[in-house]
Amino acid sequence: MTISERAQRRPRPQIVLEVIESIRLTPHLVRIIAGGPGIASVEDNGFTDAYTKMHFAPAEAQIVPPYDMEELRERLPVELLPSVRTYSIRRFDLASGQIWIDFVTHGDEGVAGPWAANAKPGDPVVLGGIGGGYAPDTTYDWHLLIGDESSMPAIASALEAMAADAVGTVFLEVQNESDHLELSAPEGMDVRWLHRGDREAGTTTELIDAVRALEWRAGRVQVFAHGERGAMKQLRPFLTDERGLDRAQLSLSAYWAYGRREDAFQAEKREAVGQV
Repeated sequence: MTISERAQRRPRPQIVLEVIESIRLTPHLVRIIAGGPGIASVEDNGFTDAYTKMHFAPAEAQIVPPYDMEELRERLPVELLPSVRTYSIRRFDLASGQIWIDFVTHGDEGVAGPWAANAKPGDPVVLGGIGGGYAPDTTYDWHLLIGDESSMPAIASALEAMAADAVGTVFLEVQNESDHLELSAPEGMDVRWLHRGDREAGTTTELIDAVRALEWRAGRVQVFAHGERGAMKQLRPFLTDERGLDRAQLSLSAYWAYGRREDAFQAEKREAVGQV
């Protein structure tokens, strides 16, 4: 498919759910449990990094989902248009008519975090389709999972999906011990929490240093590494060039970029793809 063909693709139909419950998991993590009649349109795609592009409309816009973005752009100023943010789906619980989505929150910063922190039952949850591309593969000898708060939902889902005899290492960077979550992991998966303290997320080398210092196991490894763009850019050559991993062994990309709103970040990613 050419770039122009991709640009002409129609957006996926929106799925409109509603907040059932909001749960504060840690000082910086809120879980939204969503459901309602629209859940019939949700399908579990089998990926542990399943994600969705969520639409957040300013309250003062007074618009009701699903949103016709072309029509809204014609009549609303840009500041009243719904913002789009990408979030991992922590769990599909379709038997109970629910999905879980976990949000990193930092006070009033951003769009999605404040929305999640203040969400009430009945508030609309607008999804723009569901994607994904990774799940633990039992044919590998061991697993290496690397990330920060943004990738914690996908890493937690991957650990739950692993075979009971899976072995490997998990590196998770958070601010401090209060941000730890109880994770359901196979006994052979060594979970290591890395603390950056009062330093800003996206400005440290905790993940890079920890991965470089890891005693490498024998056999073929499957890697899931997602988080801040700068850290991922440094990890890629280490894993591919120094450790010799091929593309099939590696799921690595940036979930966010320090100093960038997602709108600008996603535009930069699209521009880079166009240049290639």
